[in-house]
Amino acid sequence: MTEPLDDLWREEWGRLLALLVARFHRLDLAEDGLADAFEVAARTWERDGTPSNPAAWLLTAARRRILDRLRAEAMHARALPALTVDAQITEEATRAMSDPGSSTLEPRDDLLRLVLLCCHPALPAESAAALTLRLVLGVSTADIARLFLVSTPTMAARLTRARKRLAAERFELPEGEALDARLGQVADIAYLAFTAGYAPGSGDEVLRADLAAEAIRLVEVVRSLVGARPDLDALSALMRIQHSRRHARVDDGQLVLLADQDRSRWQHAEINRALHLLIPLIDGQPTPYLLQALIAAEHAVAPTAEDTNWPRIAGLYRELEELTASPVVRLNRAVAVAESDGPLAGLALLEGLTLVGHRLPATRAELLVRAGRPGEAMEEYDVALARCDNSAERAHLTARRDRARILSQG
Repeated sequence: MTEPLDDLWREEWGRLLALLVARFHRLDLAEDGLADAFEVAARTWERDGTPSNPAAWLLTAARRRILDRLRAEAMHARALPALTVDAQITEEATRAMSDPGSSTLEPRDDLLRLVLLCCHPALPAESAAALTLRLVLGVSTADIARLFLVSTPTMAARLTRARKRLAAERFELPEGEALDARLGQVADIAYLAFTAGYAPGSGDEVLRADLAAEAIRLVEVVRSLVGARPDLDALSALMRIQHSRRHARVDDGQLVLLADQDRSRWQHAEINRALHLLIPLIDGQPTPYLLQALIAAEHAVAPTAEDTNWPRIAGLYRELEELTASPVVRLNRAVAVAESDGPLAGLALLEGLTLVGHRLPATRAELLVRAGRPGEAMEEYDVALARCDNSAERAHLTARRDRARILSQG
């Protein structure tokens, strides 16, 4: 596709798909019809020129493709409503072409319905995240596969299973507490996708910034649909602060720890935007996303690593642990306490903690080195290396283990 058409795909895919699903009540038809419309546009616009209202053109083309498919299925139960819809196409398309601001191309409720459908609790969280990226944001199946570190056929099969599980679900908008609960699921799925980009568990990359950026875009789409909501605002701030450090987290393919990052490479405009979101929330009800955002903000506002307010961060982690009882939060709290009160205090918090993956033994190893026990640290590094599947992080752990070995011999 041409660059303007690529931009249109990114900006309008979810809105147009939501309109088509609302009209035809079939996700498969809507997705195939819209993809066909973009394919036709790629062939004809370069020759004939871009229409004055590209989104309306795509909507009309997609509807015609869907009607052709319905007729081809030769099903009486679908043929009659298809003919009814056909009579409306010209009227609606003409209105959209003459009025670019027409509500026909701003299906706010329909798009929100689509987001909530993709994040349905019947789906596994990772499948819901992948389906949301595909249907709401228009990310290609191949790109989603790359982002989640699986093959394209594997991701295609996963998306197909997800679509089938949703086939019988109603395309509706819940209200009140039910809406709040579903929006909470949307937030959790967006953060899952963000975390997969910010801290990939396997592969060669330290950071997959493109996946993190798509997760941020999803939250912004939802915020544009439902307005200001404290938890969504806090999540947006959290992700923006974390994402602002992307250029400083890697140097020549190697992981750079927060304390060693060049803070001039942080995206300070993004940090300021996040802080602007956080200011009205500071005195509000503590939630996991708000507390995490406040922790990230403490790091963001410190001019240097030495200026970091570690007692404040440790206190926020204590609140977060009381709220979530999460072993991951306990691990992060131990790091903050070690910075505030010394490595032995941090190690004490790790006693009896169990956690899948390499981060717990890696943290123990770092604190043991700082406590002057490099021999014990080497054993923990060995455990961490055995559990780590990310190439860049393995290289970092190997270098740290070599340092501990040198200290143990000295």
